[in-house]
Amino acid sequence: MFRVLASAVLAVAAAGCATQNFAPAPAVVANDDYSYVIGAGDSLNIMVWRNPELSMAVPVRPDGKIAAPLVDEMVVQGKTSVQVAREVEKQLGKYVRDPVVTVIVTSFVGPYSEQIRVVGEAAKPQFLPFKQKMTLLDVMIAVGGLTDFASGNSATILRTAEGNKQYSVRLKDLIKRGDVSANVEMRPGDILIIPQSFF
Repeated sequence: MFRVLASAVLAVAAAGCATQNFAPAPAVVANDDYSYVIGAGDSLNIMVWRNPELSMAVPVRPDGKIAAPLVDEMVVQGKTSVQVAREVEKQLGKYVRDPVVTVIVTSFVGPYSEQIRVVGEAAKPQFLPFKQKMTLLDVMIAVGGLTDFASGNSATILRTAEGNKQYSVRLKDLIKRGDVSANVEMRPGDILIIPQSFF
């Protein structure tokens, strides 16, 4: 992950020094089979049917694990809520006859590998949890738009899901001119790089 972020920072610096020609980002990406994956910082509601004393809300710790009644140190990061429910049932099966478990994610952060990161000349550079059908416009609203020094139409998306392939995006056209044709869908793990304008 450090190498990906380091390459993003280097790309910001390089974009400010030279004009690079990347293919435009595709307007639509195939995320139809996407399932939310649990990450550190999420909150889970574990419900055990007919066993309210075993049901509870638990946070996912920074190490990606949870602890619940009769369930010790279970790794949940990188798994779906259904996978976690089946694993909890397996653990509880040692103590409870035929447990039926439902796991609901109640607050979302997601794993680092799927977060959207915004670096460079955004008003509030930050990471955002990925949401299906999330667009570039959604990301820019969340980060408060561009700074006065941004070179918005020189921005790029570093797409980690495609081996760190870079695509050009037209943020200035999208944000300042309202050109919705510049809006594109995001993918999990995308890094939006917004270089500084030097003139």
